[in-house]
Amino acid sequence: MTSQLRTYDIKPGTMGEWLAFFQEKVVPMHEKYGLPVRAAWVDHERSQFVWVREFIGQGTAEEQEQRYRVSEERTRVIGDLPKAFIVQMEVREVEPVFAATYRIEA
Repeated sequence: MTSQLRTYDIKPGTMGEWLAFFQEKVVPMHEKYGLPVRAAWVDHERSQFVWVREFIGQGTAEEQEQRYRVSEERTRVIGDLPKAFIVQMEVREVEPVFAATYRIEA
């Protein structure tokens, strides 16, 4: 199982819009293509968004990423909109060594 830890520097003042876009468009599209989002966090002070996704579909992580990127549906639904929010991104492959189940109370 391959996972990615993705850290995005979000343009100041756009975090709320980014979070709505991410939850409404990005998460469902990733799920549909076998790239489920496992967790996400916000560092408001640094205007950073950090999330983890897994590659659970057929083929290598690179092949799965390519299928997602070139899909007509992704182009239509998401397109270049992330560029309106993301200043810089860092993507690293990570491997799980521990997982705890917990519930965040609102």
